[in-house]
Amino acid sequence: MKILQNMCRNVFEYRRKVSLSCGRFYCNPPRDNSRLRVLFFGTDNFSLPSLRILNDSFKSNGTVASLEVVTSFKATKNPLKRFADGESLRLHDWPLQKTGSEVHRNFDLGVVVSFGHLIPEALISSFRLGMLNVHASLLPKLRGAAPIVHAIAAGHTETGVTIMRIRPRHFDVGEILTQRHVPIGPHTLMPELHGQLANVGAAALLHCVENLDRYYRCLRTQDDGEATYAPKIVPQFADIRWAEMSAREVYDRFRALYSYKPLTTRLGAELVKIFRVSCDGQGEVGGGEEDFVPGEIRFCRKSKRLRVQCGDGKMVCVEQLAIGGKKVMSGQEFYNGFLSKLEPVNRVFS
Repeated sequence: MKILQNMCRNVFEYRRKVSLSCGRFYCNPPRDNSRLRVLFFGTDNFSLPSLRILNDSFKSNGTVASLEVVTSFKATKNPLKRFADGESLRLHDWPLQKTGSEVHRNFDLGVVVSFGHLIPEALISSFRLGMLNVHASLLPKLRGAAPIVHAIAAGHTETGVTIMRIRPRHFDVGEILTQRHVPIGPHTLMPELHGQLANVGAAALLHCVENLDRYYRCLRTQDDGEATYAPKIVPQFADIRWAEMSAREVYDRFRALYSYKPLTTRLGAELVKIFRVSCDGQGEVGGGEEDFVPGEIRFCRKSKRLRVQCGDGKMVCVEQLAIGGKKVMSGQEFYNGFLSKLEPVNRVFS
């Protein structure tokens, strides 16, 4: 009987240990490889739609299993920091203090959207599945910091977004996962195109994240021989060279810089900032007059607009401008307050 009792006690103890072991196992199950732990790098409004769509996937128990954000705390009015705070996403300041082993242990995939910092090779290699980048052009066209501005300024009728893998030491050279084409209308302004590309890029990014294995099997290497560049915008980019630029080029430069920087020129010794330019007539750049010189300004009393001759003999209309640090004026206000007081020979932008 005693032997039987001991056997029963041993069986009971074995079952209890197995039960506890199974309980521990199911409380901490192995990670589902179909769900990804994502570390997001970004700084501005172009980044925000991509972060938002990944956060939607995270909140709905989609492909994104966890989501944290790396950004610059020094940037004023940082929209990513504000969004992450509102969504209770963990934030990390750049440069990242985590070691490579910590990143490898805690994240599967890095995502970079409009971040502006070169990611160290050690950090890139720490991610089990590498790092993806959303770039606002059809790479290898327009590699660089300002592809949207340069696409409009160059008069392109089409641009797009590229989802690519991050490679160390260089910007915008990694293999391409996918691209989306976006048309540029003849009167599209930079903020409108910026918003379109940000949203298209976010949707393309999520599709890549959800189907990463399939996209990684079809990576496409960029052809460096086809590369063009879109460098950071410097102040001189806003200067209008009336004798060298066509009316269309002046109008495209205005569209490219709209809401970012005013165009700049001079009237005598005074700096003039131009805030709004339009095409003359019915949507087309207007024809000039044979006795005009490039940069010459005339005021049309009928339309109450300033018309300025360009290097190709055609004209643009300047509708809003400021001179010498004064308030922004309409064309008529500028004519009444300044231009009408000058001799006709001196009414020339330079």
